[in-house]
Amino acid sequence: MTVVQFLVEVAGTYVATLAFGILINIPRRALNVGGWIGVLGYLLYRFTVLGGGGYVVGNLLGAVAIGVASLQAAKFKKMPMILFNIPAIVPLVPGGQAYQMVKNFALGQNDTAFNYLLQVVMISGAIAFGFLLSEVVNRVQRRVWRHRR
Repeated sequence: MTVVQFLVEVAGTYVATLAFGILINIPRRALNVGGWIGVLGYLLYRFTVLGGGGYVVGNLLGAVAIGVASLQAAKFKKMPMILFNIPAIVPLVPGGQAYQMVKNFALGQNDTAFNYLLQVVMISGAIAFGFLLSEVVNRVQRRVWRHRR
């Protein structure tokens, strides 16, 4: 992967996150931060995959980063957390695998379709578990900050 390809991926991730935020009517003052949170989650995912960590672990770490960053952005902007994490999760959604699954089922290639189905289920579960872990991280962080005062 060249530097130009990498920058195009980052820019595409930012634009896709912004576009989805606009599509679901996120307030304008949350769009930029939500776009950067989406880029953060995608970069963590991408570097994990490139480092040999696999798609599931990459999605898990990306979702944790999105969840933690969304809470911080929500506190900073004084807005609900969901305004940041819903658009930011879009780059991690396993749309390509879901498409391949449906296509292979339609073509009668059930073995291949089941492999893609397994990937979709594992990636979706990793994203959900990543949000759960981010909530645990946020609660531990709050507790540590309370004890420091």
